[in-house]
Amino acid sequence: MTHDAPLSFSPEVDTARQAGQPIVALESTIITHGMPFPQNLEMARRVEATIRDAGAVPATIAAMGGRIHVGLADDALQALAQTPPEQAMKLSRADLAVCLAQGRTGATTVAATMICAHLAGIRVFATGGIGGVHRGAETSFDISADLQELARTPVTVVAAGAKAILDLPKTWEVLETLGVPVIAYGQDELPAFWSRDSGIAAPLRMDSPAQIAAAAAMRARLGVSGGQLVANPIPPEAEIPRAEITPVIEQALAEAEAQGIAAKSVTPFLLQRIFQLTGGRSLESNIALVLNNARLAAAISVAMTQA
Repeated sequence: MTHDAPLSFSPEVDTARQAGQPIVALESTIITHGMPFPQNLEMARRVEATIRDAGAVPATIAAMGGRIHVGLADDALQALAQTPPEQAMKLSRADLAVCLAQGRTGATTVAATMICAHLAGIRVFATGGIGGVHRGAETSFDISADLQELARTPVTVVAAGAKAILDLPKTWEVLETLGVPVIAYGQDELPAFWSRDSGIAAPLRMDSPAQIAAAAAMRARLGVSGGQLVANPIPPEAEIPRAEITPVIEQALAEAEAQGIAAKSVTPFLLQRIFQLTGGRSLESNIALVLNNARLAAAISVAMTQA
């Protein structure tokens, strides 16, 4: 890369880079803002172990002390997991540089993780669900920067679709407009985060990590900018069916509106309320889908290094 980015690699990631081994990037917002300590630390360790078991090296990304840390040693992971949400900036494209310039602690969202992964030469990234078009965006214009990032930065992102609290039809329409390949893995319908189906037909379908790796390589050969979104359905045993989760989401959205919750506060509020309303099932499902995405991302990364 021609950039002089302030990157610090963990020993494990540095060794993998030198050896040309498969690496999978991981975001850190799920650790600081996604769930409380110590569940967040336990989940982060499980995701990293899942990637190692699948033959790749995990690289959890965060901003600390004016540097982008690519791969966190266990003590750094613990420190991040114990950082109160109000003390960790939730970083996207707009505020990544400010966080680094001020030496603050920042957790990376999908967009920021993609930027940092690309700077580090990492081609695959596993997350839970991407951001997208919020309900009521036609008046609020609240659309996640994740969508533009997918159109701009050449990283293959594995997610269980977009977060189900969003306006899914509009999210997929925006991705189509931006020219982002949206690939359903192993089924003809797009998944909806906690649910395997959304009622929306997938524009593209692929059934193997090798096919996904080949598509990324061809995109690079064509000089077409941007990444790919791989929509990987939650395992059947962990899903909350659409008919069951939809009324819960509607109730949480109504409460958020009644309380005047907006902007970056919306998603954490909704996820917490859905956790309460489902008696904790939503969090169990969330962990299962993240682990499932980590496995697939590792397989794609392995396929890319073998190509």
